[in-house]
Amino acid sequence: MDERSKKLAYINIMANFLIIIGVVLILLSYSQVIYDEVWYKFKSLKKQEYTLQTASNATKKSVFSKFLSSSPVLIKPVNTNFSIVIEKIDVNAPINADVSVIDAKKYFESLKTGVAHAGSSNYPSTEAGNVYLFAHSSINFWQLGRYAKTFNLLRKLTNGDKVHVFYKGKDYVYEVVNKETIKGFNTYPLKRAVIESILTLQTCDPPGTTINRLVVTAKLVEVR
Repeated sequence: MDERSKKLAYINIMANFLIIIGVVLILLSYSQVIYDEVWYKFKSLKKQEYTLQTASNATKKSVFSKFLSSSPVLIKPVNTNFSIVIEKIDVNAPINADVSVIDAKKYFESLKTGVAHAGSSNYPSTEAGNVYLFAHSSINFWQLGRYAKTFNLLRKLTNGDKVHVFYKGKDYVYEVVNKETIKGFNTYPLKRAVIESILTLQTCDPPGTTINRLVVTAKLVEVR
Protein backbone atom coordinates (compact mmCIF):
# COMPACT_ATOMS: atom_id res chain seq x y z
CA MET A 1 0.00 0.00 0.00
CA ASP A 2 1.47 3.35 -1.04
CA GLU A 3 1.60 6.43 1.19
CA ARG A 4 -1.46 8.05 -0.39
CA SER A 5 -3.57 4.91 0.13
CA LYS A 6 -2.46 4.74 3.75
CA LYS A 7 -3.55 8.33 4.32
CA LEU A 8 -6.94 7.70 2.71
CA ALA A 9 -7.44 4.58 4.81
CA TYR A 10 -6.54 6.53 7.96
CA ILE A 11 -8.96 9.32 7.02
CA ASN A 12 -11.76 6.80 6.45
CA ILE A 13 -11.10 5.16 9.81
CA MET A 14 -11.15 8.51 11.60
CA ALA A 15 -14.32 9.58 9.77
CA ASN A 16 -16.11 6.38 10.71
CA PHE A 17 -14.90 6.72 14.30
CA LEU A 18 -16.24 10.27 14.55
CA ILE A 19 -19.57 9.20 13.06
CA ILE A 20 -19.87 6.41 15.62
CA ILE A 21 -18.98 8.78 18.46
CA GLY A 22 -21.58 11.26 17.19
CA VAL A 23 -24.30 8.61 17.05
CA VAL A 24 -23.43 7.40 20.56
CA LEU A 25 -23.58 10.95 21.94
CA ILE A 26 -26.96 11.55 20.30
CA LEU A 27 -28.34 8.31 21.72
CA LEU A 28 -27.00 9.18 25.17
CA SER A 29 -28.52 12.66 24.95
CA TYR A 30 -31.94 11.32 24.02
CA SER A 31 -31.73 8.22 26.21
CA GLN A 32 -34.09 9.59 28.86
CA VAL A 33 -36.63 10.75 26.27
CA ILE A 34 -36.44 7.35 24.56
CA TYR A 35 -36.78 5.56 27.90
CA ASP A 36 -39.83 7.61 28.86
CA GLU A 37 -41.48 6.90 25.50
CA VAL A 38 -40.77 3.18 25.72
CA TRP A 39 -41.96 2.97 29.31
CA TYR A 40 -45.15 4.88 28.52
CA LYS A 41 -45.87 2.52 25.64
CA PHE A 42 -45.08 -0.51 27.79
CA LYS A 43 -47.46 0.47 30.61
CA SER A 44 -50.11 1.40 28.04
CA LEU A 45 -49.91 -2.08 26.52
CA LYS A 46 -50.21 -3.56 30.01
CA LYS A 47 -53.16 -1.23 30.65
CA GLN A 48 -51.47 -0.25 33.87
CA GLU A 49 -52.77 2.84 35.62
CA TYR A 50 -50.96 5.23 37.93
CA THR A 51 -53.20 6.60 40.64
CA LEU A 52 -52.97 8.73 43.76
CA GLN A 53 -52.41 6.91 47.00
CA THR A 54 -55.26 7.42 49.44
CA ALA A 55 -56.14 6.08 52.86
CA SER A 56 -58.47 3.55 51.24
CA ASN A 57 -56.03 2.13 48.69
CA ALA A 58 -52.70 2.47 50.52
CA THR A 59 -51.05 -0.94 50.67
CA LYS A 60 -47.44 -2.00 50.66
CA LYS A 61 -46.24 -3.13 47.26
CA SER A 62 -43.00 -4.55 45.99
CA VAL A 63 -40.72 -1.97 44.39
CA PHE A 64 -40.88 -4.17 41.30
CA SER A 65 -44.69 -4.26 41.11
CA LYS A 66 -44.87 -1.80 38.24
CA PHE A 67 -42.61 -4.08 36.21
CA LEU A 68 -44.07 -7.44 37.19
CA SER A 69 -47.81 -6.82 37.26
CA SER A 70 -50.53 -4.68 35.74
CA SER A 71 -51.92 -3.60 39.12
CA PRO A 72 -52.33 0.15 39.59
CA VAL A 73 -49.16 1.91 40.71
CA LEU A 74 -49.86 4.16 43.68
CA ILE A 75 -48.38 7.65 43.73
CA LYS A 76 -47.77 9.34 47.07
CA PRO A 77 -47.29 13.11 46.61
CA VAL A 78 -43.78 14.28 47.48
CA ASN A 79 -45.43 16.85 49.74
CA THR A 80 -48.81 18.51 50.24
CA ASN A 81 -47.44 22.04 50.73
CA PHE A 82 -46.88 22.72 47.03
CA SER A 83 -46.46 19.90 44.53
CA ILE A 84 -47.87 18.44 41.33
CA VAL A 85 -49.04 14.94 40.44
CA ILE A 86 -50.08 13.92 36.93
CA GLU A 87 -51.14 10.30 37.14
CA LYS A 88 -51.29 9.60 33.41
CA ILE A 89 -47.61 10.40 32.83
CA ASP A 90 -46.27 9.52 36.29
CA VAL A 91 -45.28 13.05 37.32
CA ASN A 92 -44.74 13.59 41.04
CA ALA A 93 -42.65 16.66 41.81
CA PRO A 94 -42.32 19.55 44.25
CA ILE A 95 -43.19 23.05 43.07
CA ASN A 96 -40.89 25.99 43.75
CA ALA A 97 -42.97 29.11 44.35
CA ASP A 98 -42.51 32.60 42.94
CA VAL A 99 -39.82 31.93 40.35
CA SER A 100 -38.85 34.74 37.98
CA VAL A 101 -39.63 34.01 34.34
CA ILE A 102 -37.20 36.65 33.07
CA ASP A 103 -34.09 35.74 35.09
CA ALA A 104 -32.67 32.67 33.32
CA LYS A 105 -30.12 31.96 36.04
CA LYS A 106 -32.78 31.88 38.74
CA TYR A 107 -35.29 29.73 36.89
CA PHE A 108 -32.66 27.26 35.70
CA GLU A 109 -31.53 26.81 39.30
CA SER A 110 -35.13 26.38 40.42
CA LEU A 111 -35.83 23.75 37.76
CA LYS A 112 -33.04 21.59 39.18
CA THR A 113 -35.14 20.96 42.27
CA GLY A 114 -38.65 20.73 40.86
CA VAL A 115 -41.35 22.45 38.84
CA ALA A 116 -41.33 26.25 38.80
CA HIS A 117 -44.30 28.43 39.68
CA ALA A 118 -44.18 31.75 37.82
CA GLY A 119 -43.85 34.57 40.32
CA SER A 120 -46.29 36.75 38.41
CA SER A 121 -49.04 34.11 38.38
CA ASN A 122 -51.66 33.10 40.94
CA TYR A 123 -51.64 30.40 43.59
CA PRO A 124 -54.20 27.56 43.52
CA SER A 125 -57.59 28.91 44.57
CA THR A 126 -61.26 28.64 43.76
CA GLU A 127 -61.15 32.28 42.67
CA ALA A 128 -60.52 33.24 39.03
CA GLY A 129 -56.82 33.15 38.30
CA ASN A 130 -54.04 31.50 36.33
CA VAL A 131 -51.61 29.15 38.11
CA TYR A 132 -48.63 29.03 35.75
CA LEU A 133 -46.17 26.15 36.13
CA PHE A 134 -43.21 25.33 33.92
CA ALA A 135 -40.64 22.53 33.89
CA HIS A 136 -38.02 20.88 31.73
CA SER A 137 -38.54 18.38 28.95
CA SER A 138 -34.84 18.14 28.33
CA ILE A 139 -32.19 15.90 26.84
CA ASN A 140 -29.21 17.11 28.92
CA PHE A 141 -30.43 15.62 32.18
CA TRP A 142 -26.86 15.11 33.43
CA GLN A 143 -26.50 18.90 33.63
CA LEU A 144 -29.98 19.85 34.81
CA GLY A 145 -30.54 17.25 37.51
CA ARG A 146 -33.25 14.71 38.33
CA TYR A 147 -36.14 16.99 37.33
CA ALA A 148 -34.85 17.64 33.80
CA LYS A 149 -37.34 15.08 32.47
CA THR A 150 -40.40 16.09 34.50
CA PHE A 151 -42.50 17.23 31.53
CA ASN A 152 -41.00 14.91 28.88
CA LEU A 153 -44.41 13.29 28.35
CA LEU A 154 -46.58 16.37 28.79
CA ARG A 155 -47.65 16.07 25.14
CA LYS A 156 -49.41 12.79 26.02
CA LEU A 157 -52.09 14.67 27.94
CA THR A 158 -55.46 15.02 26.27
CA ASN A 159 -58.73 16.75 27.15
CA GLY A 160 -60.28 15.28 30.26
CA ASP A 161 -57.03 14.13 31.88
CA LYS A 162 -56.61 15.13 35.52
CA VAL A 163 -53.80 17.15 37.08
CA HIS A 164 -53.44 17.43 40.85
CA VAL A 165 -51.79 20.45 42.44
CA PHE A 166 -51.32 20.12 46.19
CA TYR A 167 -51.20 23.45 48.01
CA LYS A 168 -51.30 24.08 51.75
CA GLY A 169 -52.67 20.60 52.42
CA LYS A 170 -55.43 20.71 49.82
CA ASP A 171 -55.67 18.80 46.54
CA TYR A 172 -56.71 21.08 43.68
CA VAL A 173 -57.93 18.85 40.86
CA TYR A 174 -57.76 20.31 37.36
CA GLU A 175 -59.07 18.86 34.10
CA VAL A 176 -57.23 19.39 30.83
CA VAL A 177 -59.24 21.47 28.34
CA ASN A 178 -56.65 22.49 25.76
CA LYS A 179 -53.18 21.72 24.43
CA GLU A 180 -51.31 23.89 21.96
CA THR A 181 -47.86 24.54 20.56
CA ILE A 182 -46.68 28.14 20.48
CA LYS A 183 -43.72 29.41 18.48
CA GLY A 184 -40.77 30.83 20.42
CA PHE A 185 -41.18 32.56 23.78
CA ASN A 186 -44.73 33.87 23.74
CA THR A 187 -45.97 35.38 27.02
CA TYR A 188 -49.66 35.15 26.12
CA PRO A 189 -50.32 31.93 28.12
CA LEU A 190 -48.93 33.66 31.22
CA LYS A 191 -50.53 37.08 30.82
CA ARG A 192 -53.91 36.14 29.33
CA ALA A 193 -57.03 37.30 31.14
CA VAL A 194 -59.10 34.53 32.71
CA ILE A 195 -62.61 34.34 34.17
CA GLU A 196 -62.21 31.08 36.07
CA SER A 197 -59.59 29.16 38.03
CA ILE A 198 -57.17 27.62 35.53
CA LEU A 199 -53.82 25.88 35.50
CA THR A 200 -51.23 26.42 32.76
CA LEU A 201 -48.43 23.89 32.23
CA GLN A 202 -45.59 24.86 29.91
CA THR A 203 -42.45 23.17 28.63
CA CYS A 204 -40.09 23.21 25.66
CA ASP A 205 -41.00 21.37 22.47
CA PRO A 206 -39.34 19.35 21.00
CA PRO A 207 -37.54 18.26 24.20
CA GLY A 208 -34.20 19.95 24.72
CA THR A 209 -34.90 22.83 22.31
CA THR A 210 -36.34 26.33 22.51
CA ILE A 211 -38.06 26.21 19.13
CA ASN A 212 -41.59 25.98 20.53
CA ARG A 213 -43.48 26.03 23.80
CA LEU A 214 -45.96 23.26 24.55
CA VAL A 215 -48.78 24.72 26.63
CA VAL A 216 -51.45 22.67 28.40
CA THR A 217 -54.44 24.44 29.94
CA ALA A 218 -56.64 22.86 32.60
CA LYS A 219 -59.58 24.16 34.61
CA LEU A 220 -60.32 23.58 38.29
CA VAL A 221 -63.03 20.98 38.81
CA GLU A 222 -62.65 19.97 42.46
CA VAL A 223 -60.88 20.80 45.72
CA ARG A 224 -60.33 18.00 48.20
